[in-house]
Amino acid sequence: MNNIIIFDTTLRDGEQSPGASMNTEEKIQIALQLEKLGVDVIEAGFAAASPGDADAISKIAQQVKNSTVCSLARALDGDIKAAGEAIREANKRRIHTFIATSPIHMEYKLKMTPQKVIQKAVDAVMYAKTFCDDVEFSCEDAGRSDVGFLKEILDAVIIAGAKTLNIPDTVGYRMPGEMGAIIKSLYESVGDRAILSVHCHNDLGLATASSIECIQNGARQIECTINGLGERAGNAALEEIAMILKTRKDIFGEYNTNINIKEIYPTSRLVSTITGIEPQPNKAIVGKNAFAHESGIHQDGVLKNAQTYEIMSAKDIGLDKNSLVMGKHSGRHAFSEKLKDLGFNLKNEEIQKAFDKFKILADAKKEIFDDDIRALVASEIIKISEVYELITLQLSDCNPGGVPSAAVTIRHDGKNTTDAAIGNGTMDAIFKVIDRVCGAKGKLKEYKVDSVTQGKDALARVVVKVVFDESKPAIMGHGLSVDTMLATAKAYIGALNSYISMRDGLRDIKNRLI
Repeated sequence: MNNIIIFDTTLRDGEQSPGASMNTEEKIQIALQLEKLGVDVIEAGFAAASPGDADAISKIAQQVKNSTVCSLARALDGDIKAAGEAIREANKRRIHTFIATSPIHMEYKLKMTPQKVIQKAVDAVMYAKTFCDDVEFSCEDAGRSDVGFLKEILDAVIIAGAKTLNIPDTVGYRMPGEMGAIIKSLYESVGDRAILSVHCHNDLGLATASSIECIQNGARQIECTINGLGERAGNAALEEIAMILKTRKDIFGEYNTNINIKEIYPTSRLVSTITGIEPQPNKAIVGKNAFAHESGIHQDGVLKNAQTYEIMSAKDIGLDKNSLVMGKHSGRHAFSEKLKDLGFNLKNEEIQKAFDKFKILADAKKEIFDDDIRALVASEIIKISEVYELITLQLSDCNPGGVPSAAVTIRHDGKNTTDAAIGNGTMDAIFKVIDRVCGAKGKLKEYKVDSVTQGKDALARVVVKVVFDESKPAIMGHGLSVDTMLATAKAYIGALNSYISMRDGLRDIKNRLI
């Protein structure tokens, strides 16, 4: 079999990137775009990790039709049951269960003998098979495991019913040649009894190279993420894997994927807009400089023949250089088609809400770019219900020696409340008055602002991380406006709404259990 299965774990491992947490609606939009991209398997989350994860996986399972929806689970009955219930309504479903197999993990983390680990693995696979036929088994830290032991445990889980065997380089330790040799040895043992998969981390910057080496040695599934997101230094980048296999047909002509490469750039932008994590400018394939030429020699060559300095076309990955196609005179139908082109799958009422916001934006900005629309929809439409809604924001003139103040009107339960506060700075005044009106007490942990596109009237995108409860993790909020302070207020209220939604959702689940 020469078809390479693409297993995307952006919604699970990718979300483990610091600051990349997503709410359920955002995860659904990414999942639907991954399906449009042609991803074979979407690892939608870790159902046992939290009620929120389980809910997101369940809702993704209900909406995704063509891709397999997968949940991760430790080799524990509780984890596997949670995964099975979360994916129950999926058209195609998979449980991905794992246990560590390296000596250091077995001795210090699991405190189990190798034989006990094998038994746990077999039991996990057999239990997972009671929920779905498609079961994947992973040897955590396989990169530092004994190959002889890997063969023994893989043989056991194949007999138990595992159809896919994943060999992760969990800490990104192995060189590409070493990973290739491991896969070659395991392929000789496993043969066609199961599909060999790899999940390479990028701690040494080798994740993509190792994945490609493994394909050449028998791996037929690659686990990867959009933009290379993931734990620590991230994972192998899906866009790099797909474009290597396409661009180097002289080497990989016999290998194919189901990836629609024209959806690579729209998918990358959707993920970066929702997570607030932009690829570094020189990131391969999707970085903003990936198809930019500054050198005069390079510019001259590209103008004469693009292939002089470009081994692939920007249009191949869905990057249209003529991105300015919408304006204040654009109609709803054209706008709706543009949303589809950008990877959004919205209901009629959501399209209307987005169109209304777009018209407001078009009056405020001279030029509207695709990235403006992406940011607007991700910030204003794909979000949780607004418990608190910002109606107006008014700031005092910050003259030298003056006292910064902020006045807001906030709607809650159908009623508007107006109040004002002073602060040590404009942002401090904004946060204080919002806290006072909403009865909250947030602590700002991180604040980031950037421009979505170019120009003096560029949209400001603000991302904040706020702690409302010291016993809970920080909550991320997004805000978007041509006015940076207005975007800041929206981001802070967005974080508060997310906190309330998560708190109340967990309370509802506990009440149902009682």
